[in-house]
Amino acid sequence: MHRQFGLGDATFQAIGGESGVERLVDAFYTLMENDPAYGPIWKQHNGERADMRARLAAFLCGWMGGPRRYKERYGSINLPGAHQHLKVTELERDLWIQCMRTALDGCDYPEDIKTYLVTQLSIPAERIRVVCDTIAKASTT
Repeated sequence: MHRQFGLGDATFQAIGGESGVERLVDAFYTLMENDPAYGPIWKQHNGERADMRARLAAFLCGWMGGPRRYKERYGSINLPGAHQHLKVTELERDLWIQCMRTALDGCDYPEDIKTYLVTQLSIPAERIRVVCDTIAKASTT
């Protein structure tokens, strides 16, 4: 049976609801913190580590079609704007996506939801890279 992610809360339900999102976020940040391969992106989050797990989990809940936790807790979000203080090149974008893919693999989700999420998360990741690159270039001129 082919599942249609991206409609209503299908993605949110496929990941296991809020507890599934929290499990994924914990796996993601545990990997980022402990695997030296992700050092370039982990080091950029020094001042934000206290609440970054909660913020990512809240964002992903709504992004996957579940409750709009980010809006409830933090207000509206502008993903590129929220990341503009970071250095995000193709390297950092690709490391973030690889870390998410590895976290998904570690959570043992079905392949169809993992593929869908990596594909869909690559879209805002690229948008963040473009905005950060534009800001970095503008600051050097």
